[in-house]
Amino acid sequence: MLKKMCMLLCLLAFAVSLSAKELPDFTVLVEKNGAAVVNISSIQNNRPAQSSPTLPNLPKGDPLFDFFNRFAPPIPREAEPSQSLGSGFIISADGYILTNAHVVNDADGVTVRLTDKREFKAKIIGVDKRTDVALVKIDATGLPKVTQGDPNSMKVGEWVLAIGSPFGFDNSVTAGIVSAKGRALPQENFVPFIQTDVAINPGNSGGPLFNMKGEVVGINSQIYSRSGGFMGLSFAIPIDVAMGVVEQLRTSGKVTRGRIGVSIQEVTNDLAESFGMSEARGALISSVEKGSAADKAGIEVSDIILKFDGKSVQASSDLPRIVANTKPSSIVVVQLWRRGDRKTVSLTVGEFNDTLAGSSKAGMAGASVARLGLVVGELSEAQKNELKVAGGLLVEEAKSTVARRVFHRGDIILALGNTDIRSLEQFNDVLKQIPQGRSAALLVRRGESVFYIALKLDEMDK
Repeated sequence: MLKKMCMLLCLLAFAVSLSAKELPDFTVLVEKNGAAVVNISSIQNNRPAQSSPTLPNLPKGDPLFDFFNRFAPPIPREAEPSQSLGSGFIISADGYILTNAHVVNDADGVTVRLTDKREFKAKIIGVDKRTDVALVKIDATGLPKVTQGDPNSMKVGEWVLAIGSPFGFDNSVTAGIVSAKGRALPQENFVPFIQTDVAINPGNSGGPLFNMKGEVVGINSQIYSRSGGFMGLSFAIPIDVAMGVVEQLRTSGKVTRGRIGVSIQEVTNDLAESFGMSEARGALISSVEKGSAADKAGIEVSDIILKFDGKSVQASSDLPRIVANTKPSSIVVVQLWRRGDRKTVSLTVGEFNDTLAGSSKAGMAGASVARLGLVVGELSEAQKNELKVAGGLLVEEAKSTVARRVFHRGDIILALGNTDIRSLEQFNDVLKQIPQGRSAALLVRRGESVFYIALKLDEMDK
């Protein structure tokens, strides 16, 4: 009996020892890197003046309170400076500091406070809103600095740690794991975010994300929240992306990016089937800007980009990052999927800008397309000229349940598969050639957006 108890105690001790070894110890990491993390406060002096109505001393329940609240002339208030708090980290001993663009953008003054309580006025070297990266400089030397790591070598499930100033609490430490890599977020086309479950809150923005080697692998930038506070989803900008931006900010104060002039969308399984692909991958071209780099290279609507400059495009979100990181005027080879075959074209990369164009108006009597559950009409010459299209059909009504879920009144069908639509008769002829139960890819223009919709024809009459 005693022997069995001894064996159980030994096993228990071994299990406790094993568990203790599996849990990470962050103390050394924090002691080594904490001093390189700074608190950043910025101030805007030109905040627009606000006003408030002239209210007599009435209780809120008084019938006249609502009258005065709505109609009393306003009293101007003096403009008050707006202040924001964030974090940052030192990347060089001579005072260069990395943070988020939204922490210092449009600031009239930036103050950096170190862990030893020293404060410095900082100069903004450059801001890049597209990646949310900013570089500031303080006049100091011999500062502690971080070591850069490789975010590409990280694995999902790996431990990571953040240091920052949530709600102004300097040098707060939180830890968690890498939840996912290469996340694409809405309106954030140029950053493959690192997703973690590290607790990030207002004030953490711009702070470093460390791996267990004590190397910075990212800049904490965003959280996903329905409450305004941490809910288990936080996102960091990979440090290699940030440092690529920093290099340009240090040399020129701005960032230049490549551009080819296309609109793209994800290749779904149904779209892949309709274009004769064995797997859903690549970036589907839904529109090509006239005169752009893509247009000059002969890239067409319905092409699917599989590789750009030797880099594989698995998801549509990969392409903007790859193109943006390509130097303007570079000549690159693009591999395409076109009408069932692979094709390569050479392309001279243009320079990124924010110019967008497009509008859509319509309205004319149309004919029913039974296989799609739609009522469509041909565009008039005036409408074609206004929309700058050669053809297309106007969606006037979606009759079936499935069609109503997919189409909006005023949509314009520009193409069916690889075929541009010139008339209703031609559209029906092309539609007849698609077997029942197969997916059909329709290129649709909705307002300023152009995109493909994949439909299974045996479902459209439901």
